[in-house]
Amino acid sequence: MTEIARSAAADFGRTITVQTPDGAREIDIYSDEGFGVLSHLWTRSGWQHKFTYELVWMGIPIIQLPEDILMMQELIWRVRPDVIIESGVAHGGALVLYASLLEAIGKGHVVGVDIEIRKYNRLAIEAHPMSKRITLIEGDSVSEETLARVRAEIPPGASVMVALDSNHTREHVAAELARYAPLVTANSYCVVFDSVMAMVSDAPSAGENWERDNPLEAVGDFLAEHKEFEVDPSFNRLAVTYCQSGFLRRLEADAEPR
Repeated sequence: MTEIARSAAADFGRTITVQTPDGAREIDIYSDEGFGVLSHLWTRSGWQHKFTYELVWMGIPIIQLPEDILMMQELIWRVRPDVIIESGVAHGGALVLYASLLEAIGKGHVVGVDIEIRKYNRLAIEAHPMSKRITLIEGDSVSEETLARVRAEIPPGASVMVALDSNHTREHVAAELARYAPLVTANSYCVVFDSVMAMVSDAPSAGENWERDNPLEAVGDFLAEHKEFEVDPSFNRLAVTYCQSGFLRRLEADAEPR
């Protein structure tokens, strides 16, 4: 161990003090509980500092955590879907991520849906080498007209994955789940982003009523009524994530929830 490392270890020690309803207590940072606490704090503080806005994928801003980028890579490589539908285009970095993985797999395309695709974002996406695997649809993601355009991009028999990352209110995510989750094929996934809103509802930049009005609440409502889906916790194993309980796997028709 270097002298700098020894000094840091001595300064910070191996415990942290947390406040609980029963008073303060110390937690070993090397324990499972300590890892969970530190991951929770890092996620909350990192969200407030918006460092995800610094990240790009193949030259396009992606606005996702590195951990979630890695988990989406793992998921897409495992499932190998023919079509990935994403609501919420923003700059298009996630579309390019998904398209680049499909390019490596050698098949498939991505459908990006947004109520407004800004001019320079569209130009950047359309000029990108991965644009050959991307279709952009501008429109309200929950309108019947937009949904019909999305369905038209799904070939017969295609395997489908969905990522929901647009308007993050409970009502809107519930409406998207009702419309897009049925498109997900067996053993594929619907991934709901920004369930972190509940966790950061006390942050200085948080919106009003985020503790109740967030995607995680919509996921809970959806799962209560749709037993053909279940949360796959393996994609939250890195602990730092904006998709807490957001990786929803569609079961086979005769499969039992785990």
